[in-house]
Amino acid sequence: MKPRHRRLAWVAGGLIALSVAAALVLNAFNRNLVFFFTPSQVIAKEAPIAHTFRIGGMVLENSLHRDGTQVRFVVTDKVHEVTVQYTGILPDLFKEGRGVVAQGRLADDGVFRADQVLAKHDENYMPPEAAEALKKGAAVNDRMSRSLVDPGTVTRP
Repeated sequence: MKPRHRRLAWVAGGLIALSVAAALVLNAFNRNLVFFFTPSQVIAKEAPIAHTFRIGGMVLENSLHRDGTQVRFVVTDKVHEVTVQYTGILPDLFKEGRGVVAQGRLADDGVFRADQVLAKHDENYMPPEAAEALKKGAAVNDRMSRSLVDPGTVTRP
């Protein structure tokens, strides 16, 4: 084999090895990638059904039901609500009316089956996506309440 052909074989082998390594890294990265969705996005079917993802928002007041280590609660972004089911011990900071992020999968019945529940650990911190969703929800609720009672239509005696 000529030196020129030997060099070309080494370059081709190196490119193939680099391609295989890049494919393995990208595959592992894609498998471990977890996206964040709000309840409104889950209701709009933007969240994947067959893959693990995170859902975040506020725990709805009076929605927490415990049955041993089985827990059910509702996560809301003040516009839509999604029921979450979790088996295990909840974090100490988990409370109704506070922020929560749950990781798991959406079942066919629309219930989010969580493998992990993370409670907000600081009063000032919230994931940017969750904060934005709550702001949008508050704006929608505010507009709806203003449209129900229009001061121009109220007659005074």
